[in-house]
Parts: sequence; C-alpha cells; structure tokens
Amino acid sequence: MANKYYDRRNFLRQLGLGCAGVGATTLLSGITNMGLLNAAAAANAPVYAPQNNYKALVCVLLSGGNDSYNMLIPSGTDEYADYAAVRTNLKIEQADLLPLNPLNPDGKDYGLHPNMPKIQNMFETGKLAFVANVGALVEPTSVTSYNTDTNLPVGLFSHSDQKQHWQTSIPQDRRANGWGGRLADILYSNNSNQNISMNISLDGLNVFQRGNVVQPFTIEPKDTGAVLLNGIQNSGFYETLKRQSLDSLLETNYQNILETAYSNTIANSKNNSFEFSSAILNGLPFNDTFLGDSLSERLKMVTKTIAAKDILNMQYQTFFVQLGGFDTHDDFLADHGALMTRLDDALSSFYEALDSLGLANDVTTFTISDFSRKLVSNGNGSDHAWGGHAMVMGGAVNGQNIYGQYPDLYLGNSLDVGNGRLIPTTSCDEYFAELALWFGASSADLNQILPNINNFWTPASNAYPIGFMS
Repeated sequence: MANKYYDRRNFLRQLGLGCAGVGATTLLSGITNMGLLNAAAAANAPVYAPQNNYKALVCVLLSGGNDSYNMLIPSGTDEYADYAAVRTNLKIEQADLLPLNPLNPDGKDYGLHPNMPKIQNMFETGKLAFVANVGALVEPTSVTSYNTDTNLPVGLFSHSDQKQHWQTSIPQDRRANGWGGRLADILYSNNSNQNISMNISLDGLNVFQRGNVVQPFTIEPKDTGAVLLNGIQNSGFYETLKRQSLDSLLETNYQNILETAYSNTIANSKNNSFEFSSAILNGLPFNDTFLGDSLSERLKMVTKTIAAKDILNMQYQTFFVQLGGFDTHDDFLADHGALMTRLDDALSSFYEALDSLGLANDVTTFTISDFSRKLVSNGNGSDHAWGGHAMVMGGAVNGQNIYGQYPDLYLGNSLDVGNGRLIPTTSCDEYFAELALWFGASSADLNQILPNINNFWTPASNAYPIGFMS
C-alpha cells in the first residue's frame, strides 16, 4: 500500500464522524499530552532541525525483578561449579543451557536459559546483545564505600524505588521525571506531527516517559489502540444524543480560563484519538507471528503504530511496555521459565515484524527491571538484590556480544554486599546514554537527560560509553 499523508481533517472525513467522545484513558492521555500545565515550557522549548529518518526506542520493563543470573549463565566448568554451588535448588542443569558464542570473549563460556532458543538465534546472528551486571548507581560503588557511604540509591532493594530509578536514572531522588521524558523534551519538536505525543505507552502513565513538556500518550493493546467513547460508531438514538451533547459542551465559550483549557483539551483528545485510530487502520502490513499473551499483544500494537509512522508523520517515537510476574519468591524454576518463554516468543515476533517492514535497523528494543535477585535461595525462590543483566535488540545493535563485566558468582566476592547481592559494574546512566545518543541526542544533551552521567563517563562527540550501538 502506498504511503499517504493525512492531516487531521482528512482523518475525520475518512472516518465519516462529525462528532464523538473520548474514554477515560484517552482523556487522561490527552490532558497530559496537550500540556495544560506545561504549555509555557513547550512554547520556550528549543527547536531542532527536522530529520528525514525514523528512529524508535522500545522499553520493555520486566516488572518485579528479573532473576537474570538464571537467564545468562556461565557454562564453563569452574564458573558453572560456582554458579551451581551458590544457586543450589535454583540452578539450571549445565547440559540444558543453550550455548552462546560471543564475538568479544572474556575467557569465560556462557549459556542461555533453555526456554530462550529464539533469543539464542538472534544473539548468534548478531541481532541482540547482553549488557552484564547493570544497575542503578549514583556513583561508582565498592563494598567498602557501600558500607561507609550514604550516596547510594534511595530505597535500595525496594521494588517501587528501584523500578522508578531505572526509569529516571536519578536514583538519589524520588521526585524525578523519566529519562525518556527528558529525552523527548529535547527532541519532540523534530516530529512534524505535534498532535500525538512522541512517547506512546501500552501500560499507562509511566515514569520513564514523563517529561516536563512531553507526557506519554496511552493506548491499549487491542483494536486501534486509542480508547474512544463506547458506542462511538453506533448510530442509535442514545449514542447519537451522547455524542451531540458532548460536542455541544465542547463548543461552548467558557469565561473561566481553566474551563476553556479543559474543554479544549477534551476536544483535542477526541480528535487525536480519531487520528491515531485511523492511522492504525491504514498502516503498512507486516509479518504477524505474535502469540496471544499480554507482552506479544503489546508489542504487536507497537508494531502497528510504527507501521503507521508515515501516515502519522512521525520521525521519533518511544514506546513503553511491561511484562509482570518477576517477583519470584516461590516456585521459581517453573514461573521464571514460563516468563522466559513469553519473552523469547514476543521479542522474536517483534523483530520479525519490524524486519518485514524494513525497519529493523531503525528500532532498538531494550529491557529494564527493578533489580536482579540474590544468588542464594530463600527456599524455593530468591529475594531482592541489585545488579543484573539486560538485553538490547535491533539491527543497529552490535550483536553477538556480552558487554560490561560479568561478575563472579560465589559468596563473598569483591562485589557481594551480602548473600549474593551484587554491586552493579555498569551504571544505568552508561546504558541509557548509549541509547539516547543513538536515538539522536547530542553529547551536549546528556547532562540534561542523565544528570549523573559524568560520574561514570565523560560525554564526547562520536563516542559511545559501552559500544553496543553502531
């Protein structure tokens, strides 16, 4: 299907709808997206030269704390023996590990969880990389400084705090906006279409995409994504009356400035929802191998949105999705194995869909999680810890590599602050700085996006802090 540009008026004409309403999700999204509280900031935002290329970042939150030391596992004789000894009844048998052959060997052998054969294939074919032992840090930390220094992440080992820190990358502050929101505040004006937010969420109003100017536009993983008023396409008497009543309210001239702003926001939300829904219906077809679980359905809707990028006239987008269930204190091996299967299927299908659209090089998907888990068993699961492993997927990723420092897995090692809680050796700031630079931020922007970055790496032109992006 040939790509066409539709303005808002054409979208409404194509839908054949002269009046409509919005649902609660779209209303909330519209209120934040249109910037009732941030209009002044938006008016003074810097303007960047438009870019002709397209780029998207897709953040996948593994909510609850992914036990990533049972995802990426040392498989060499000595290292596996350490792993098996500390993990006891949580270990995966050495013979069951899927072998990995990294191009940047560190003298160790590694294997992957046996339920991840598709991710193994993506790694081996250069489409995916791992970043080892990454986590939230205020500054480089050792066991000595951990025991004597107060400059540590707030609420260390707490689900709510650590999940927020991964999304803000300012772990000393519980009030910070998200680094994806700060990134969007800088780059959003590159998008020709300012009706729809640069930041699209499949899981509500998250911290990662919350900026001073830009807020996430929340959609649902079904139908056309945008949530419209029930009965919007029904011509029955009551539905028609409901639409006409809403339009009458929106067309009223209010004297109160807040009433006017609220009315305008509702009207804009209504129109933006139509624009988005029509774009989804008219987006390019793609190879659909997605299964029916929640993560697959969310990534399928991300694909539909990306497939409509030319209709929506978007050059930069971020997406937020999450997969829950990682708070594995009990029945660990079965529950975590099932989650690895879902992650394997969903990420593989997502890459195939993007590849069929010719956009695999333009979209980078990355995982975050609250934390990894303690190396020691609590009986049939594991408790909250700190550093863990992340995955990065996309055609622009320097794949088939394991970046960062994979730690020793025995108790009392140089990173162990107790019972196998390991200090991260790569900071979230370094991880996110690489993604932000690939996305289009300049090195001069990084101090605004990631205020702690200079504690770990000095931003420089034409340089990446880790090297997993090309």
